[in-house]
Amino acid sequence: MVFIGLYLGLSIVAGDFYKVPMTVVFLIASVYAIAISGGFPLNKRIDIYSRGASSDNLMLMLWIYVLAGAFAASAKEMGAIDAAVNLALNILPANMILPGLFIAACFISISIGTSVGTVVALVPVAAGMAHETGGNVALLTAVIVGGAYFGDNLSFISDTTVVATQTQGCKMSDKFRVNSIIVAPAVVIILIVYTVMGQGMIAPNHIPKVEYLKVIPYLAVLVTAVAGMNVMAVLVLGTLLCGIIGMITGGYGLFDWLGVMGKGVISMGELIIIAMMAGGMLEIIKENGGIDYIIKKLTAHVHGKRGAEMSIGALVSLVNVCTANNTVAILTVGNIAKRIGDKFGLDNRKTASILDTCSCAVQGLLPYGVQMLLAAGLANINPMQILPYLYYPIALGISAIFAILMRYPKKYS
Repeated sequence: MVFIGLYLGLSIVAGDFYKVPMTVVFLIASVYAIAISGGFPLNKRIDIYSRGASSDNLMLMLWIYVLAGAFAASAKEMGAIDAAVNLALNILPANMILPGLFIAACFISISIGTSVGTVVALVPVAAGMAHETGGNVALLTAVIVGGAYFGDNLSFISDTTVVATQTQGCKMSDKFRVNSIIVAPAVVIILIVYTVMGQGMIAPNHIPKVEYLKVIPYLAVLVTAVAGMNVMAVLVLGTLLCGIIGMITGGYGLFDWLGVMGKGVISMGELIIIAMMAGGMLEIIKENGGIDYIIKKLTAHVHGKRGAEMSIGALVSLVNVCTANNTVAILTVGNIAKRIGDKFGLDNRKTASILDTCSCAVQGLLPYGVQMLLAAGLANINPMQILPYLYYPIALGISAIFAILMRYPKKYS
């Protein structure tokens, strides 16, 4: 409560959710957690905190972050993002700009595992298309933002996927199968909507040539991850392919590649620190009976699996609204969700999917979320202009609720 209240309050006072360092707020909340823990000497409290900050599951998550940072930076510097964008644009039918852009955003976001990266790569293209064809800039920008959350929700190297699967103790490939079944209706419906809305639009005339070789690392990561290969091995393979292809094509030399990987690893530093402090803080809360208290209050009127899943979805959504960060929201409530799931016999693969899907749906609709602010800035419009056209995040949320209420997919319910 101190963390959420302090972060939310300071952000409102500052008028900017990204002016308040989340690491500092977590630090204050952590110090408070240690300070109020009665019945233990100070050294013992610090030991408990450190135990939570270095648990086996958390450390595995951190190693995945390190490798994901190295892969993402290597792929970007090598030119893989531009190659993927050009490939997607080259296969667009002339009269299907909207569904084509959505598919392009889905493909790129699931390949690079970040909604922010997808927004940065594609919003300028979409805005340029809108100006060239006389289209609605806010609509085309919203198409990209929506597609960006497809990959944020499903990608094997997405922060949210890593946190959701590690906190629930399930394989990424298993979560992918369940999650893809849950979101499939949303994707199909949105594609139909965009197809109808996009009739009469024309494709841009000047699309750069596709460098197919540079798309190989993304395809390799996607295929091997779906096939069930260990995610750390997948990321090592992807990073090596980026290095080899980058040196073959002249994208960078050996030492440039090593430098890029180093920058990629360092870029994950803040998330790693947040994850460790959240783990330590939650261990203190758990030791003092706080997790049991939250579960008791949250499930007081829950009598079955449907209610348990709904309470998990509501909890992660609420925390996401307060933090404006879906990864931190899942990280904050992941252990609580696991305890609720164990209490009511939920399938951990579906619980992980609910956490990820609900948080992505909420994050996609926050006008003060970093993705929306970034998209609005790149398109030179107001975030509130984009909001009415965000059909996919809405469909994503409805799909999650439908999966809970209708016990879908049945095999995992």
